[in-house]
Amino acid sequence: MSRTCEICGKSTSFGNKVTFSHRRLNRKFAPNVHKVRVVVDGTNKRMNVCSKCLKHGKVQRAN
Repeated sequence: MSRTCEICGKSTSFGNKVTFSHRRLNRKFAPNVHKVRVVVDGTNKRMNVCSKCLKHGKVQRAN
């Protein structure tokens, strides 16, 4: 599954995992993306949308 939101463009970002002894290891932060049926221009379409866009109502879900 694609890990990019088609509404806001949010994608995987990278950073460090820091242990108790402050050793740094590379890690990635994946966005919470769902494949959802939405209404676009009056037609139903399947899109990858992050949970923040769903929560803020940036897309209208199809029934």
